[in-house]
Amino acid sequence: MTIKVLQTLIETKKYKSIHEVLSEYNSVDLSELLSKLDESDRVLVFRMLDKQKAAEVFSYMDNDLRQSLIKTFTKQEIGNIINEMFADDAVDFLNDMPSNVVTQLLENVSHETRESINHLLGYSQDSVGSVMTSEFIKLKPNMTVRQALNKIREIGLDSETVYTCYVVDKRKLIGIVTAKDLMINDESVLLTDLINTKYISVHTNDDKEKVANLFRKYDLIAIPVVDSENCIVGIVTFDDAIDVLTEETTEDMQKMAAMTANDEQYLKTSVWKHAKNRIVWLLVLMFSATITGIITRYESAFAVVPLLVSFIPMLMDTGGNCGSQSSTLVIRGLAVEELNFSDTFKIMWKEFRVSLLVGGALSLANGLRIMLMYRDIKLSIVVSLSLLGTIIISKIVGSVLPIAAKRFRLDPAIMAAPIITTIVDTFSIVIYFQIATIAFNL
Repeated sequence: MTIKVLQTLIETKKYKSIHEVLSEYNSVDLSELLSKLDESDRVLVFRMLDKQKAAEVFSYMDNDLRQSLIKTFTKQEIGNIINEMFADDAVDFLNDMPSNVVTQLLENVSHETRESINHLLGYSQDSVGSVMTSEFIKLKPNMTVRQALNKIREIGLDSETVYTCYVVDKRKLIGIVTAKDLMINDESVLLTDLINTKYISVHTNDDKEKVANLFRKYDLIAIPVVDSENCIVGIVTFDDAIDVLTEETTEDMQKMAAMTANDEQYLKTSVWKHAKNRIVWLLVLMFSATITGIITRYESAFAVVPLLVSFIPMLMDTGGNCGSQSSTLVIRGLAVEELNFSDTFKIMWKEFRVSLLVGGALSLANGLRIMLMYRDIKLSIVVSLSLLGTIIISKIVGSVLPIAAKRFRLDPAIMAAPIITTIVDTFSIVIYFQIATIAFNL
């Protein structure tokens, strides 16, 4: 159904047809469709949705759209929506609201829902606890397959997932049983014969990026969250893991571009906030770039061989590009846990060998170019050696800085292109003019 068709149905007041069509629509697509309607039509269509469908659609909307909708609802209506939402989705929604508003809204939800939400709101934003949900299927070890299936039918609709069930005894997690296990075994089989005790779990205070990487590593659908006594307190599902990875990737990209991390959409972020997020790092980089002012120490070299100046941009750009390549690969390796601090010397040795090959090829090509253009073998050797030295240093610096940042509990992404380029620029100038000074007896 297109937006024009929906608007036509609204204008002709064919509400029954709208309700029938909406009931067959995917919740994600519905949230996008509603975002294209004007406010009055959006509220009208949203009120036609069934309670559960409305809660699902609401959870997929962006924050601005949610805010515009709740302004038209009574507190009781908002409470009904929160009651129907999964706890982790409700927490995401409430986290974007003032604390006094959250308190008022929670007065209109059920006691059980309020307890679950308050429990999740108490966790740090970066912890696993903040993205877990308390709606999962708990089974007892002495149950038969028949009893387990009946339990799933009873509470499955209100659970985040039914594909993985958790066998619990006195709140302690014993193991997991999959829906597949239950469906392919006889109904009289006890769960104790089906339990998988070799499961992956995380703790409530673990970093949420860690759990997101576990989904990628082990191809999981859900991961149980336990406390210090191995009591299960919730689960994290793959859809939440994708959200975490998207958030972390966005943050890393912004830091790699020397900007303060910002999770708001580009077009919905004000010009003032865009400027504020960028200006601090730009000031730092601008003043740090004054280090390259050491070039003034070599004015005598310029006077004797003015042509030396023309190769400075090429050396600096090549060094910056080489350093960025290495840092990008290392930052990626650290992010997916392929690399760690103990690999530092292995990485340096590999990058050194890569720099010899890359530097040798670029230096040879550049040396031949200078020979053909200027017929000056000494100048050709000076520039080629400087280029080789710059590439070696830039690749080693580019690979080591992110690892060093990780070691000191900093985000490796901050050691990306802008900072590395500034450092490499300084080294490239020093190398270049030191070699030139020796070669030309300056």
